[in-house]
Amino acid sequence: MAVEFKDYYKILGVARDADDRTIKQAYRRLARKHHPDVSKAKGSADRFKEINEAYEVLSDQEKRQRYDSLGPDWQRYAQAGAGPSGGFRVHFGGSARDLGDLGGFSDFFRTIFGDLGVRGGDVFTEQKAGRGPGFRSARGEDAQAAVEVSLEEAFRGSARTFSVDGRRLEVKIPAGVDTGSRVRVPGVGNGDLYLQVTVRPHPLFERKGNDLYVELPLTVPEAALGTEVRVPTLKGSVSMKIPPESSSGKTFRLPGYGIPHLKGGGAGDQYVKIKVVVPSGLTAREKALFEELKRLRPDNPRAHLG
Repeated sequence: MAVEFKDYYKILGVARDADDRTIKQAYRRLARKHHPDVSKAKGSADRFKEINEAYEVLSDQEKRQRYDSLGPDWQRYAQAGAGPSGGFRVHFGGSARDLGDLGGFSDFFRTIFGDLGVRGGDVFTEQKAGRGPGFRSARGEDAQAAVEVSLEEAFRGSARTFSVDGRRLEVKIPAGVDTGSRVRVPGVGNGDLYLQVTVRPHPLFERKGNDLYVELPLTVPEAALGTEVRVPTLKGSVSMKIPPESSSGKTFRLPGYGIPHLKGGGAGDQYVKIKVVVPSGLTAREKALFEELKRLRPDNPRAHLG
């Protein structure tokens, strides 16, 4: 069945010659607006998936090039050579080959690794690129593949499945991986298989180490009087009490709601930073109320500036 062509530029609302920064800004703005934890509008989940799909292609130079060159045929082209986890770029014996350029994914792996059954294997994770234990690139027998995971997958752990001569090789990617992590699957063919991990940016959360940061918009009355709100986390939304007289920039900590430590033993924290949103389009009545508040509280917060 033919796959419907999607105009990813139109989905993100950017021009076809938009640079990476413009695409990233558009993605973040739309993803925040339509994230299921934020938007309760009907169809927001589908819209969010569509936005992520568009960004995944347009933020990747090679995928964007194929998309721009082949138009509606780009997906059929990718499907002819990519495995379930997407198009891997594999390095073997010092040379690089893009699976998207090959006629058969399983034929390629059979050529490199020989006949394999279903394997899980021991998985080792090495933070940051470099020579770790057992690295044998000088022999030219190890293979490398780039793997992109979402922040949610880095939080919970995930797996990638390779098709090998009609059979499957499943590789587990542990919780806690970060961009630069390498997952090693030993004993694949005559060498090891290294998966170089990249974690995609998230529209709501910023990651620093194993800690997560999120911005929480509050109305002026909520910040002044205090309130109880639902805060998104990677474990699901949680209830949090905001004390009265909370100003913009005030930060609260949710212990243990960050990314799990890669080698076990707990997790990072999540930090929630308040952002007070000033209303726009004030009615006459609202303006009058603010004027009254101004008269009641003549304090000048800039007095110390002279």
